[in-house]
Amino acid sequence: MIATYITLGILVLLVFWLIATYNGLVAARAKKDEAWSDISVQMKRRYNLIPNLVETVKGYATHEKDTLERVIAARNAAAAATGSPADQAAAENVLMGAVRQLFAVAEAYPDLKANAGFLDLQNQLSVLEDHIQKARRFYNGNVRDLNMKVQSFPANMVAGTFGFHEAEFFELDEAEAAAVKQAPKVQF
Repeated sequence: MIATYITLGILVLLVFWLIATYNGLVAARAKKDEAWSDISVQMKRRYNLIPNLVETVKGYATHEKDTLERVIAARNAAAAATGSPADQAAAENVLMGAVRQLFAVAEAYPDLKANAGFLDLQNQLSVLEDHIQKARRFYNGNVRDLNMKVQSFPANMVAGTFGFHEAEFFELDEAEAAAVKQAPKVQF
């Protein structure tokens, strides 16, 4: 009789542990998905801003057609990119390289650099980049938490049974990582 109660108690504890572990994995996956949604929102805001930036530059730098076309092509490719965070990150890196080229072109046009509309768009883009960086850090933190739960014993048995998988980090490419590590240059 006592052995039956002990066995029943162990089974109840096991069921509660299974439910708690499963719910923890579901919550971690939901947080990761929410964080990815935050990144998507910020990137869409950037995609909407870039055509305005290109149009402003186009008015001043009409003979820079190749650069402008590369920016628009990269923007369209990044906006259309779906799939894994690695695929999205690759498209984003191409886009940001094209935008950097656009700003390099703008350096050659003093009137453009002084244009209030251009300066406002450049500032908006800078603010958006900060938001994207924050969203990326938040996403990567949630991915880390999910991955730790999926990999940890004995939760990994529950994760494997119910189809929970590790998620990919949204990482910088090597050039962007090097640019972030480099100290900003201040000129007067």
